[in-house]
Amino acid sequence: MIDDDLPPLGATLTEHGTHFALRATNATGVELCLFDREDSRESLRVPMQRGSDGVYTRHVENVRAGQLYGLRVHGPFDPDRGHRFDASKVLLDPYARAVANEPRWSHELYSYDILASDLETAAVSHEDSARVAPKGVVIDPHFDWGDDTHPRTPWKNTVIYECHVKGMTARHPTVPEMFRGTYAGMSDPAVIAHLQSLGVTAVELMPIQEIGDERHLIARGSRNYWGYSTLGFFAPAGRYSASGRHGQQVIECKEMVRAMHRAGIEVLLDVVYNHTCEGNHLGATLSLRGVDNAGYYRLRETQKSRYEDVTGTGNSLDLSKPSALRLVLDSLRYWVQEFHIDGFRFDLAPALARGQNGTFVPESALFAAIANDPVLSRAKLIAEPWDLGPAGYRLGQFAHPMREWNGSFRDTTRRYWLARTGHMRDVFASRVAGSSDLFASTHRGATAGINFVTAHDGFTLRDLVSYARKHNERNGENNRDGTDFEHGDNHGLEGPTDRVDVTDARQRSARNMLVTLLLSLGVPMLSHGDEMLRTQGGNNNPYCLDDATSWMDWSLAAKHAGWLDWVRGMIALRKHLVPPRRAMFLRQGHENHGVADVFWFGCDGVELEPRRWRDTDEHTLGVLMSGALGLEDAVIWLCNPTDNDVTFTLPTRTHPQHYWTAVDTVSERLPFDARLRAHVTYTMAPRALVVLVGSAIAHTARADASGRLSRP
Repeated sequence: MIDDDLPPLGATLTEHGTHFALRATNATGVELCLFDREDSRESLRVPMQRGSDGVYTRHVENVRAGQLYGLRVHGPFDPDRGHRFDASKVLLDPYARAVANEPRWSHELYSYDILASDLETAAVSHEDSARVAPKGVVIDPHFDWGDDTHPRTPWKNTVIYECHVKGMTARHPTVPEMFRGTYAGMSDPAVIAHLQSLGVTAVELMPIQEIGDERHLIARGSRNYWGYSTLGFFAPAGRYSASGRHGQQVIECKEMVRAMHRAGIEVLLDVVYNHTCEGNHLGATLSLRGVDNAGYYRLRETQKSRYEDVTGTGNSLDLSKPSALRLVLDSLRYWVQEFHIDGFRFDLAPALARGQNGTFVPESALFAAIANDPVLSRAKLIAEPWDLGPAGYRLGQFAHPMREWNGSFRDTTRRYWLARTGHMRDVFASRVAGSSDLFASTHRGATAGINFVTAHDGFTLRDLVSYARKHNERNGENNRDGTDFEHGDNHGLEGPTDRVDVTDARQRSARNMLVTLLLSLGVPMLSHGDEMLRTQGGNNNPYCLDDATSWMDWSLAAKHAGWLDWVRGMIALRKHLVPPRRAMFLRQGHENHGVADVFWFGCDGVELEPRRWRDTDEHTLGVLMSGALGLEDAVIWLCNPTDNDVTFTLPTRTHPQHYWTAVDTVSERLPFDARLRAHVTYTMAPRALVVLVGSAIAHTARADASGRLSRP
């Protein structure tokens, strides 16, 4: 349990000065250091007083907003016992609300001789790091939110847009140059207008908590562009601030959230609480390692000088420990209460739910606390359900109110449409119907799954259908990073496909996957730039490329205007074409006490029996989804992933209904122009998906879209 009576940690502005508090349970002493500049020695160094539960405090008169500060923590330097205290290192307050500077990588940041030929046996070195260490900033928390409120879009109506703060606006032609790549750039009316025109309801921002680039990236002139390397859990990253790093980044970030909310768009943060940027046992001492290494990190039981690494980054936070648990919960509450953040996507979430012995516990201390917290339980909560630890793939095993990135939706959709394997039909059908096989056992509905086809990690949609192999040569790792084939999907593409042009056939494949994404049950997530056919030149892991490879090319909006309009139209169609039961799973009659709302059939119009589902010679699939009005608002999918024309017979249960063609992925048109009677056949082109709708949907959708769904 977290003791709410403990003093607020971090730096808190008071009427006459600032109150500082740090929890360092295993330390023997703490000194507060005040600085005039980021690269100077401290101007004041005073001891802090130890109180209950290992919390050290000190009030300093006349310290105002903008003051730079750091901490020196005393205690044993005894790695074999898990302790790495080193008072020669100035440490960043784990609760710092702003960070004035990123680490200036130098040997002074390390507690051993980093120039030694064998680092594992290098001599201990205690050089002072004051001039190169990151410094916290005392901030004034006041901000005029006006009438700001959380949009609180219901999950069943949510459409997520994953994006990067810098990547979105670094090349935007109408955003003023000084604001490009910043929070202010994201607030620009042109950027918000683009999001509104798409119809997305939430942006999921890649990490914006203060980032610490890895030393090896800096050494080769690069940086951690994606930002999955957290330095400070309370501070908005200063690198995305156009106005300054001495507290201005806090105001600018809040202004971004306020602007999004005024447009009705929720802001979700991709948060990395599973590890920090301090790396493995040979990493620098920047913050938690020096504050209380054994109190925050997961250490090997039989070798406490080493970390249990279930993240692939060198270390893992141990949320079974009180200090680490309180850090994460306080951080989450801070972002909701002070920044009005609407929700979180937890990177490598199983790492946050591992007990002291490393066992995955779905209702761990963290997630149980979140579920029972009056503030956090109302936020949107999303888990990335895998890490690199033992049995790390945990899709479908989290509990309410957690939602999960549905990696199976991604893999299955790609394989069905690109590799064209008939034996995937049953899994594909389950994904379309809400993935009950994954989420029903945890008593959650279809919105438990965040469906996606592409994300920041992997090919863009355009590259997925254009490249047979990755091209990560510029990453500096000899093209060994990333995966050569993403889940086996690209094996099915014809010919040599390492080309960036987008042919009609490839666009059709991309349309098939996006229609599947946007019209399936669950919560759809788009990756930024896919609406413009953004390319990364075949790089499926540009985590360290802070350049045009990763940034949005806004000129593509005009070059691929037809595609952009089509994506907008498909998102607009979603609210009409996804059945009213979109928060529930679709079920066949025998699964729902004889009341069917889904009917699966082959191209002969006959219901698929169990023996036909995995028939490797039969790849096509039809589905009839009935709505509240029965066939009047029914939706029919006809899926042909093969290389040949296919003639479907509509099921006999559809008569005497008339249908309109809402979608045919052969083209970008959304015509509503083909009226069909029951008992007719429908001949489809190869590699295509057709959606037919009943008259009630057709009329409502056409009127609601006001002509936007049909391009002349």
